[in-house]
Amino acid sequence: MLKVLYLFLAAGIFSGTSNLHGTSKVTAEKQFVNRKEPAEVYKPNPQDHPFPALFVQHKIKGDHVFIECIVTGITFRETEQATQKVGKMIVWIDGKRNSVVDSAAFIIKGLKPGKHKIKLEVVSLQNVPYGLDKEFMVNIPE
Repeated sequence: MLKVLYLFLAAGIFSGTSNLHGTSKVTAEKQFVNRKEPAEVYKPNPQDHPFPALFVQHKIKGDHVFIECIVTGITFRETEQATQKVGKMIVWIDGKRNSVVDSAAFIIKGLKPGKHKIKLEVVSLQNVPYGLDKEFMVNIPE
């Protein structure tokens, strides 16, 4: 068995067509020589997202929570009803409906000290859920 393996490797090495890994040296070299451009790497861009999506960032300052959202595929401008889906956002705090927002950036003011669960839900103008929501916890300092 070892003699057969040795002969196979020796034949490949002397002919210059294979290396220890069994791949062709010429083919491997051509792969690197012919590649003129780097491989493309996918970087998601929220503006190009093909389906409606909700991205949320928040920051706490005192008893205020600053919220910034990117909503793809849905607009908050009622004037664009002919070209896009239009919606609004319902803000829930600790499981209770708190307010309705029609902008992507807003502030929740006056939260009591302690932990709170905030849920943002994107709905149509007729309050039909689009299936986009985000939940996160905030801790308001004393």
